[in-house]
Amino acid sequence: MLVKDQFAKDSGAWCGLNRPELSENEADAVIFGIPFDKGVSYRAGAGEAPELLRRNTFTSTPYTERLESFADLKIYDAGDFRGEDRARLFSEVTDYVKELVENNIPFTAVGGDHSVTIPIEAGIDRALNEQFGIIQIDAHMDLCDSLCGDSLSHGCVQRRALELNNVGGTENLYFIGIRSIEPDEYEFREKNKLNVATAYDCHKLGIDRIAEDAVAKMSKFNKVYLTLDIDGLDPAFAAGTGTPQFGGLSSRQLLDLLEVLFSKLNIIAFDVVEVAPPLDPALTSMFAARKLITECWGHWARKSGLIK
Repeated sequence: MLVKDQFAKDSGAWCGLNRPELSENEADAVIFGIPFDKGVSYRAGAGEAPELLRRNTFTSTPYTERLESFADLKIYDAGDFRGEDRARLFSEVTDYVKELVENNIPFTAVGGDHSVTIPIEAGIDRALNEQFGIIQIDAHMDLCDSLCGDSLSHGCVQRRALELNNVGGTENLYFIGIRSIEPDEYEFREKNKLNVATAYDCHKLGIDRIAEDAVAKMSKFNKVYLTLDIDGLDPAFAAGTGTPQFGGLSSRQLLDLLEVLFSKLNIIAFDVVEVAPPLDPALTSMFAARKLITECWGHWARKSGLIK
């Protein structure tokens, strides 16, 4: 169930944009956490991210890197989905997301490991009567049918998405920053055409070219969901994550990529997952996540005419 900690109830949270007195329908965007990290195949710790991230937003300000103000954006922090029963937890997330999407409410979710994206995408699917696109920025494609005997693992996210009614096939998916592959995924890729821009491609071809290709492939969908695994960044920029992979995107590349995606596609919601504070004493991943969330909100504010 959704539980609010002291920070979610505080109007100073999220750069002073949190409006605890409002409801979801009255806000410009909703944010919630899913501190669940039982779907990992390697190192845990991502369950601590939502509370720590929220606590560290009081010193952040509502201005983009272009020095624009989005101080008029109203954010509603709904709290965190908590519980040890995964089936029940995922069902609650799916129901909540379905309601948000049906009411055209943009939202941001903070994981937790990447498995929490499974119920989010299921909720979007249940809310829509049309196909939707999914962009995954990640070191991994998460296309395993099962990982470590778990079909709901953080490595199975988009394989489960392909079972949804409104994700008709691999053409609905676009992966960016990939630089690792499991045997199961390699076999799947041999048999299916995938939209994949590896980290190697991003560096060799340039992030602008990759961004434009993603827009070209995803623009046929009226609604696009963006899922951002912090390990899409090179560990030099985000060390605190369970399965870091050398050779990833730079912070500059990722910011430039997001600017293009948000300006040219209708991104209805996004998540940031796999931030694991215990694995990073300097909290580089947490601060990266904070910056990425606020910049994405700035893009939403710009499209809504709320940028000053």
